[in-house]
Amino acid sequence: MMMNLNDSPELNEQEMMLPLMNYGVKCMSMAFLVKQDSAIIWRGLMVMSAIQQLLRKVQWGPLDYLVVDMPPGTGDTQLSVSQNIHVDGAIIVTTPQDIALLDARKGAEMFSKVNTPVLGIVQNMSVFICPKCSHTEDIFGNNGAERLSSELGIPLLADIPINKSIRQCADLGTPIVVEHPNSTTTELYYSLAKSVKDCL
Repeated sequence: MMMNLNDSPELNEQEMMLPLMNYGVKCMSMAFLVKQDSAIIWRGLMVMSAIQQLLRKVQWGPLDYLVVDMPPGTGDTQLSVSQNIHVDGAIIVTTPQDIALLDARKGAEMFSKVNTPVLGIVQNMSVFICPKCSHTEDIFGNNGAERLSSELGIPLLADIPINKSIRQCADLGTPIVVEHPNSTTTELYYSLAKSVKDCL
């Protein structure tokens, strides 16, 4: 949805799925393989099988980077990815609140145990900035990811504030860097991308 892609992937002659593409980015998701309103409730072997399918049964072709977006925590998805392919690095995304930081810490520790480097932490929804008066409000707490970064010795790669435009663009299926190329938020995302690239 966030990339404005809803079609089912086609198969090539080798029965490999062809990734969908928009804005110059190749995408593949289990959501493309089920009905839009269907819930995906998988655990254990089913998750491992799905991960294998997305990694081995997709004709990715040449890639600059392969980014795998995973749910929070330390479940079957994270273990399956780390055990099936060489991962150059993981990025932990968290909000500043304590309950989210618990999952973030566990995620960082899990990747360390499976010898996957943690490139850094991204603090999402860090602060709300009023668009009318520029007053700032720490809705989810203050500098939680910064403290975690210091404790774990992992760099803080970016600090992304709450921004209505991010939500609006996501709902429209248009990346904010496309819709608002000169915005401060776009600059933050470009800076994050450069920081990740420099870590690899």
